[in-house]
Amino acid sequence: MKIRRFSAAAFAAALLIPGLTACNGTGTGEAGASASPTVSGSIAPSGTPGSSDAKQALLNSTNAIREGNFKFSMTAAGSTAEGQVHEPSQSAQMRMTIGDPSSDLMMKLDLIHMKPDSYVKVELGGKAASSIPGVQKLNLGKYQHLDQTRIKGNRALGFDFDQLDPAGSAVLTQGITEVRQTGEGAYAGTVDVSKAAQAGSLDPAVITALGAQAKTVPFTAKVDPQGRLSEMVLQVPAAGQSAAQDIKITYTDYGNATAAQKPPADQVVEAPPEFYNLFN
Repeated sequence: MKIRRFSAAAFAAALLIPGLTACNGTGTGEAGASASPTVSGSIAPSGTPGSSDAKQALLNSTNAIREGNFKFSMTAAGSTAEGQVHEPSQSAQMRMTIGDPSSDLMMKLDLIHMKPDSYVKVELGGKAASSIPGVQKLNLGKYQHLDQTRIKGNRALGFDFDQLDPAGSAVLTQGITEVRQTGEGAYAGTVDVSKAAQAGSLDPAVITALGAQAKTVPFTAKVDPQGRLSEMVLQVPAAGQSAAQDIKITYTDYGNATAAQKPPADQVVEAPPEFYNLFN
């Protein structure tokens, strides 16, 4: 099996789209075990009475994210990501897992960003991990300090404190085409994900593979009592080599996240060339 490099775009997408880099042998993911119910019933197109209020509520629900003080999680078949953003201290931490020990390739990353420094702890596993060039220099059990000039603009490794939401929910809500309120703080509808390639939670290649379906991807959303987005679930149809799946994004602890902690000096080494080669 050929082990391909983890490009920035492919890795960022692989956080939520399985089968792209986890090399699970089949090239397809499995639908999420906790799939949300399919949207059903009459959903008012944008512009009909009541729908504009529902869409505006969801647009407003992302305002608090821009304050940069929250915890988040993102899950899909075969991959997870969770972490916290703390803009007041210009810090963030993210833990990501793609695949599992039974996969051809499993990767775990623990990323810490403390502007201007970034650190990552890598764990590579799976049946094909030994085929990765320089793997013995990557599985060190320590944090690797990253050269900022080599990760600038890299969505997989860098963090832009001018764009604080790793999932890009504000972009997603702007693409809503149909929506209705289904209960207290609960909504359902469809979103045009072809307008959300920069969201960070969808792989542009999968959006392309969806074709016309990309314009009507079902979603559900919830807001907390303060009207802040707490959950968004995209029900992505099968496309290309990716099976149908749910992509779930959650936000918690608005205003109560804490600053990331810098790794102890004796647990830090400089990232070797092999690390950058893996992601470029």
